[in-house]
Amino acid sequence: MLLRILRAAALCSIALASVFTSPAQAAYPEKPITLIVPFPAGSGTDAVGRIFAAELGQILGQQVIVENKPGANATIAAQYVARAKPDGYTLFVTTNTSHSAAPFLMKNVPYDPVKDFTPIARGGNLPFLLVANPKQPYTTVKELIDYARKNPGKVTYASGNSTGIVAGGTLAHRAGIDILHVPYKGTPQALTDLVGGQVNIMFTDLASGLPFVQSGQLRALAVSTAERSTIVPDLPSMREAGVSDFDLNSWNGYFGPAGLPPEIVTKLNAAINQIVNKPDVRKRLADLGFDAFSGTPESFAAFVSEQRDLWGKLIKDAGIQAQ
Repeated sequence: MLLRILRAAALCSIALASVFTSPAQAAYPEKPITLIVPFPAGSGTDAVGRIFAAELGQILGQQVIVENKPGANATIAAQYVARAKPDGYTLFVTTNTSHSAAPFLMKNVPYDPVKDFTPIARGGNLPFLLVANPKQPYTTVKELIDYARKNPGKVTYASGNSTGIVAGGTLAHRAGIDILHVPYKGTPQALTDLVGGQVNIMFTDLASGLPFVQSGQLRALAVSTAERSTIVPDLPSMREAGVSDFDLNSWNGYFGPAGLPPEIVTKLNAAINQIVNKPDVRKRLADLGFDAFSGTPESFAAFVSEQRDLWGKLIKDAGIQAQ
């Protein structure tokens, strides 16, 4: 009898220990984490993501490996993450491309941007520039619009992501001009061709485009937001430049697959908030043209839903057809 009682007590202790020391809560992370980036190496999201990955690795005590899975308006990477095991070892740093715009730019998106992911935290915003090949005969937005009106279909605009697609379409719609869209799989190749003169203009993130502007290889005409950017305060906004009701920004955030345990979400959210509040990290990100800030998982989830509706309207208003 005594032996049975002792065995029962031992089994009860083991069961209780398993309840209060679940692997996700007590041990995470036990191994390296993979951070999926939906754009090529050299893109703005890639550059920013690598800084966050290094900082996350230090805070969590495990290596965070960046893996690029570009293509199809970020949907290849998004589908990969949506199908991953929700254990915290496959994370996603992405933008409005996969979660706000792709569902309206593409006829068949193999995931639900809200239901198939667990929002973890905002990373910040990546403002966009309108840049032109310096050999083109326009130095301002007004001159560009005037030239495009006199030469319908002759101005080509490149895009390396959804923000570039929608910004170019919105410019054409708001200004009443006919410009030709030339899509690319990623920003780096689009910028290369813009510098080489194969295309004429492009909306690009500051992180990718600013070095080309600073070196004189490209000419910056305006920022895509409603107000001027503190990073490039000398550039006018599109509204200042004469294009009414123009306000486009690229947001950046972190997700896991749907069903990510709450304790892992809490731990990762706290780490990301710690990162964006480090003065030295904020400066490094600002030097890339990235405005770093974060918040709660709940506020990020609400933001994602709002942005999906907003970008749907922008795409519809610009007359961009799903492909």
